[in-house]
Amino acid sequence: MPFIVNTDAERAEMLRQIGVGSFEDLVVDIPEEIRLKRALDLFPAMGEPEVRRLLEQLSMSNASTADHVSFLGGGAYDHFIPAAVKTISSRSEFYTAYTPYQAEVSQGTLQAIYEYQSMICRLYGMDVANASMYDGATALAEAALMAVNITGRNGVVVAGKLNPYGYQVLETYLEASCERPIVQNALEDGIGSIEALRALVTNETAAVIVQQPNFYGRLEEVEEIGRIAREHGALFIVSADPVSLGVLEAPGNYGADIAVGEGQVLGNAQSFGGPYLGIFTVKQQHVRKIPGRLVGMTKDKDGEDGFILTLQTREQHIRREKATSNICSNQALCALQAVVWMSLLGREGIKDVALRSTQKAHYLAEKIAAIPGFSLKFTGPFFREFAVETPVAPAEIVEKMLAKKVFAGIDLSRFGDNGLLVAVTEKRTREELDMFVQELAAL
Repeated sequence: MPFIVNTDAERAEMLRQIGVGSFEDLVVDIPEEIRLKRALDLFPAMGEPEVRRLLEQLSMSNASTADHVSFLGGGAYDHFIPAAVKTISSRSEFYTAYTPYQAEVSQGTLQAIYEYQSMICRLYGMDVANASMYDGATALAEAALMAVNITGRNGVVVAGKLNPYGYQVLETYLEASCERPIVQNALEDGIGSIEALRALVTNETAAVIVQQPNFYGRLEEVEEIGRIAREHGALFIVSADPVSLGVLEAPGNYGADIAVGEGQVLGNAQSFGGPYLGIFTVKQQHVRKIPGRLVGMTKDKDGEDGFILTLQTREQHIRREKATSNICSNQALCALQAVVWMSLLGREGIKDVALRSTQKAHYLAEKIAAIPGFSLKFTGPFFREFAVETPVAPAEIVEKMLAKKVFAGIDLSRFGDNGLLVAVTEKRTREELDMFVQELAAL
C-alpha cells in the first residue's frame, strides 16, 4: 500500500481549518525535554519478501508455549484450544472485535453474543451477563465502581489475595471517586482472615471483593465472606476463574451480587498478554446498572425470534456523562471464541478440564514438596496453582529452566513476596511433570 505524504500546502490548510498556526502549537503541552528531536531510526525501505524475512527473524527470539513446557499462571493459562475454535471465529462474518453499529442487521453476530451471555450466566449461576468487558481486571474495577454507585458508599474491602495487576487497575479506577478506595484484609495461610475481615467491613463499605481461586491458587472461604458483606449491606463481588467453575460452586449459588472473571481460559490464546476477555455478570435487580452492551431476544413483526441490543439507555452514546460506565465497546471476537470453546466442550468437558488440571497440579505439588529444600508455601486446598518455597532464588530457577525450554512459573519477588508460583493445566503430561521435578531436584 503506497504512502503519499501531505504537501506543504495541504498541511497549511489542515492547520488553518483547526485554528492553529503550526504543528508545534498542537504539541505545546509536551515538555521540550521529552520531545524527539532527531529522525526516527527506521530500517531502510524494503520489499515485501525482505519485510517478511526480517519479521520472521525477529519472531525467532520469542519463547512461546508452542516450543516450551509452561507452568506459568497468575491469570493467563495454557489450556488446550481445539482447532475448530479458530476455524469458526475466523469466518469473515465474525472477524471483528465490535458489536456492529447497525446491530439488528447482524443477526448472526448478535445471536452468538446472546449465546455467550446465556452460557456465562449458567456457568456463573447469575441472572444477567453483558457482551464482555476488556479483560478480567477492568471487569473487576467496573464491578467496584458499580457497587459504589449503587450503594452511595465510599470504598471497598478486598477480602483475600487478588491478582496484583488486577489490584492496580482497581486502585486506578477507584482513587478518583473514593476518599478511602481500598482496604486490604490480612492474610492467613494464603487466604483472607475471616476474623480480621469482620473488623474491616462496616456500614460504609460499598462492596466486599474476593478472588476465587485467589492469586496463589488457594480457595477462599467465600460463603463466610459473603455472609459478612450482607450483614453490613455491602455488595458481594466475586472474581471467579471460569474453568474452576467446572468443579467449584458457582458464585451465584453462594450469594454473589456481581460476579466477574478473566475469560482467556475459555478458548483464547495467551498471545503474549492479550487481547483477553472480561466476564461480567449480575443479579437481576442490578441489570440497569450493569456496564457495557446487552443483547436480548425479541420477536419481529412476523413473530419470528430476533436479537437486539437492549437497555441501551444505560450507555454512553445515549446518556453521555450519566451513563453507567464509559466503556463503549467490548471484546466480541474473544467472546465468540469463548462461546465456541464452551459449545465444543459442553458441561462435562469443562468439568473434565477442571478436574484434570487440579489433579495434575496436586500430583506435581506433592512431588515438589518431597524434594529436599522445597516446600509448599501454604497448606490449605488449592485449584490448579500453588506457591512453592525454594532453596535457591526463584529467579535463578526461572532462568535455568528457561534454558531447558521450560517456563518454571512466576517469581513472586516481582510482587514483594517470596516463592515460585506454579500452575498446571490439563495439557501437561505425566512425563513433563516428572521431568520438571527431576530438573528442580538437580538444581
